[in-house]
Amino acid sequence: MVRPDRKFRGEAASMAINVTKRTSTAVSFAAGLSLVLAACSGGGNGNDAGDGDVSDGTAGGGSVSVLVVWGGEELKSFEAMVAPFEEATGTDVKIESTRDVNAVLTTRLAGGNPPDVAGLPGPGPMAEFARLGDLKPLPQGVLDVLEAEYNEGVIADSTVDDELVGIFIKMSVKGLIWYNPAAFEAAGYEVPEDWDGLNSLVDEAAAAGTTPWGISLESGAASGWPATDWIEDFVIRQSGPEVYDAWVNGEQAWSSDEIRSAWESFGKWATDPAYVSGGPNTVLTLPFGNGGDCLFSEPAGCLLHHQASFITSFFEENSPGVAEAGTTYDFFPMPAIDFDGVVYGGDLFGMFNDTPQAQALMEYLVTAEAQQIWVERGGALSANQEVALDLYPDDTSRRSAEFLVGSDVVRFDGSDKMPAEMSEAFMGAVLEYVQNPGNLDSILENLDGVQESAYGD
Repeated sequence: MVRPDRKFRGEAASMAINVTKRTSTAVSFAAGLSLVLAACSGGGNGNDAGDGDVSDGTAGGGSVSVLVVWGGEELKSFEAMVAPFEEATGTDVKIESTRDVNAVLTTRLAGGNPPDVAGLPGPGPMAEFARLGDLKPLPQGVLDVLEAEYNEGVIADSTVDDELVGIFIKMSVKGLIWYNPAAFEAAGYEVPEDWDGLNSLVDEAAAAGTTPWGISLESGAASGWPATDWIEDFVIRQSGPEVYDAWVNGEQAWSSDEIRSAWESFGKWATDPAYVSGGPNTVLTLPFGNGGDCLFSEPAGCLLHHQASFITSFFEENSPGVAEAGTTYDFFPMPAIDFDGVVYGGDLFGMFNDTPQAQALMEYLVTAEAQQIWVERGGALSANQEVALDLYPDDTSRRSAEFLVGSDVVRFDGSDKMPAEMSEAFMGAVLEYVQNPGNLDSILENLDGVQESAYGD
């Protein structure tokens, strides 16, 4: 299943890419890319790889098929991203778009006709495809770029059994707390500088009669996922990356003190009508994209909303003419508690046919030259540390990217890395917890049982 925060996140309004800049990017990239593509003049897998000599990086590069999950502006941005590659190499990038990438990919694999490159539903399915032998290891050139320009946590999240098998095309950063600066100023509040400050702000607002949090968990079959993000943020900030990794990998019991503490921290706010807009029933029934609407009501229905960087498109769609970046919405990162760290989400690509064209495309897509194209158009963050922050089209995305690339500890969304059985149980359990917080002991014990089954050999 593709998580809804990836599948349906709003497609931000794009910036028109400057044609001169794109041509310049293609020319500068061609010189380095030609070395990678020197072998592309050979045949391979029916992809017209032998259509000409591409050792000069200009023409005759055959084709590469790509299956993506994007439509609309996201698809246009990806097309803009690969255009310099096509121009520099002569390779035709044939893009097929579907919203159900998992089903299409599974069917194509079963029929022996997979795309050369495809979007992946998440790290969990990525690992399954890799261990079945469907997903091909990526060439050394991709790893060289990642090691030089990316955080080691991103590399680890793209690796299965010590082999690099995935790349992140674009990312969203989690653990952001959104607020309305105008409402803050009117009430005399200030952005907290640390965890104690956030707790004090929340308590002060509740005591003054302003509901601190807007929280919403409804998302169809994937209802509950925003709460899993909350708990992941608490685990990494309260107990650190080692506990986080052990938990995600099935080696840390759900009933352990560390994981229980994260649930209780979330529940302190999400299950108390004094702390959450509309009370727990609204938390359970309000669609996730509407959880921040209370920031923009008159009077304000909430003070804060915890959600990933992609939520801004929902703000603007739900409250047109009211939600305005920097004026009526802004964010601060969820503060460190005993540890610091960032949880992120992202769109993964994998290679299913090991052709020279597929290898070259994968190597290109992780470069700063490729990544900055989508960044400049808007609607995406890049984990490539060489992408200049001033290329982001607005202050909100720029600061989100700075939070992502400037952090020493970054980890992928934990529930998306867990086996499907575990992830689905997690989402269901958080809904039960919000409805019946007194059942936490039995909820965590049940999750321990699922963990045994889901991670079994």
